[in-house]
Amino acid sequence: MSVRTGPCYEGNRSITIWWHTPVGGLHVGCQLRYVDLTHPPGVFVRAYAAFAASRVARFISRHFNWKVDPLLLRLTRGRFATTLVFPTAVLETHGARSRALRRNAVIYFHDGDRVMIAASNAGASRHPAWYHNLRVHPDVTFGGIPMRATVVDDESERERLWVLADRVFPAFARYRQDAAKVNRTIPIVQLAQREAEAPK
Repeated sequence: MSVRTGPCYEGNRSITIWWHTPVGGLHVGCQLRYVDLTHPPGVFVRAYAAFAASRVARFISRHFNWKVDPLLLRLTRGRFATTLVFPTAVLETHGARSRALRRNAVIYFHDGDRVMIAASNAGASRHPAWYHNLRVHPDVTFGGIPMRATVVDDESERERLWVLADRVFPAFARYRQDAAKVNRTIPIVQLAQREAEAPK
């Protein structure tokens, strides 16, 4: 038995994900901090989310944070990013055309045993590049864990998931409003466990 390491989260509550490689070896996955949605966001979380929805914060996010956060998460093994109180992990995709490895820090939450992420791009007029990448290459890695990405299309399911997402990151509501002004619908993506690839 071998252990897979990576930029994993640690917290009061975590889940250990196991998977089988195609050659039959059993691996221990990373511990991705479980996001408890039973408690409403506190005062500091709401205040920081309000700042995150401001023009200044979104400018900083688009021009600075997206470059720094993947490095911070890797160096601190998932313990720290500029998102501070919001659960964040590194999403690894492959370029839609180039197939080059891309890393982005993405806020996430849990819906049962599923991991959910939103391609908000801070409410901008375009989807983030990583969204186009996973549409072409749905096998991704999130927090060091092999995942399969699926876009949630059912509208009633999307509405239910947005209620959960807003509890984790209240600024999502503002992002949806801004995106709607330019006729963009923010996608929600489900990440489900998949088998790890065999070592080459």
